[in-house]
Amino acid sequence: MTKEEKLTEFLIETQDRSYRLAYSVLHDREEALDAVQTAVCRALERQDGLRDIGAVKTWFTRILMNACTDTLRQRGRVVPFPEEGPEPGREDPEPADDSLARQVDALPREVGTVIKLRFYEELTLKEIGEVTGQNINTVKSRLYAGLKRLRVAMEGAEVS
Repeated sequence: MTKEEKLTEFLIETQDRSYRLAYSVLHDREEALDAVQTAVCRALERQDGLRDIGAVKTWFTRILMNACTDTLRQRGRVVPFPEEGPEPGREDPEPADDSLARQVDALPREVGTVIKLRFYEELTLKEIGEVTGQNINTVKSRLYAGLKRLRVAMEGAEVS
């Protein structure tokens, strides 16, 4: 099987996971779909840059996270028209514990990204460092700081 065929197979097999990750970052169905489409196009265009097919998950996740970051930057430049609230699509992920998902979303973006990559996408700390371009110590400190904040927030939520 060629590298191109393996990449195509990976992209098809992980399309749901990719959408969930993009949606967890962007919180908008259309933007998440666009980010995944952009990431797939970029991956196919730049597949020669993938030296080790075994690292395809980390390589593609980085491309997808960059596409999400681009969308967030663009979002700051666009004035949205008011709507009557978005109608969630049936493929939008519904977190098992909505209060935990809200607490993760309330974390600073860098910390929330590390939490999502670690627990939603099950990446190792080394893979998270490669995806985010951070050294492993920064990843660890953000992960543990985020977990501590989540624990404190969730304990407070249980008390009230």
